[in-house]
Amino acid sequence: MKAPNLKRKLRPATPRTEPWHPYAWQAQSLLLAYPDEDFGQKLSLARRVAPALPEQVRVPLLAFTAHAERTPAAELGAAYVATFDHRKRCCPYLTYYAHGDTRKRGIALLRLKQAYARAGLRLAEDELPDHLAVVLEFAGAEPAAGHRLLLEHRAGLELLRLALGEDDSPWAHLLRSVSATLPPLKGDEREAVARLAAEGPPGEEVGLAPYAPPQFMPDPQGGPR
Repeated sequence: MKAPNLKRKLRPATPRTEPWHPYAWQAQSLLLAYPDEDFGQKLSLARRVAPALPEQVRVPLLAFTAHAERTPAAELGAAYVATFDHRKRCCPYLTYYAHGDTRKRGIALLRLKQAYARAGLRLAEDELPDHLAVVLEFAGAEPAAGHRLLLEHRAGLELLRLALGEDDSPWAHLLRSVSATLPPLKGDEREAVARLAAEGPPGEEVGLAPYAPPQFMPDPQGGPR
């Protein structure tokens, strides 16, 4: 009998999802969107979902809803734009962290669109597939595939969480809630976050302006995301 090859590279384990994961990701997706006229309904939905979630996911989620409920709508909308539209370090577009504004990012965006299309998720014309709210919406509908996407972009997600926390942004609560749906960071993942924080995204390869070009940014007046 042939001895087994102990050096054979093992396939990575399939991310484990829990029954509550889709509810958490859907609620987080709704709350990471621009606070439009329907935002009050989204807050109410998140509050109804929260009791079914683990404490580490539920507590920061409710901390955000409490802040949003006591903040005037115009003030909350202005803060959203100031945070996500005008600060490079708080970019909600996950492929930016991995690829910057390079050709590779365009390929990554295309692959995301194809994955969504296979799952029957259609995006509006003004939506980009790597916005965290969109990725979470997909994860809520397709937990296993969405979980993998969140883990693939874990370094960018954690860097966004840290940036929002340093800015004392209310949306830092939501990023803590999102992070708590994922496994604890391992050593190499912590190193990836630290490296990304120190070096930043890859440099431009196609002559694009620093950070995301206008078509990659949300509508300043408040688009769907």
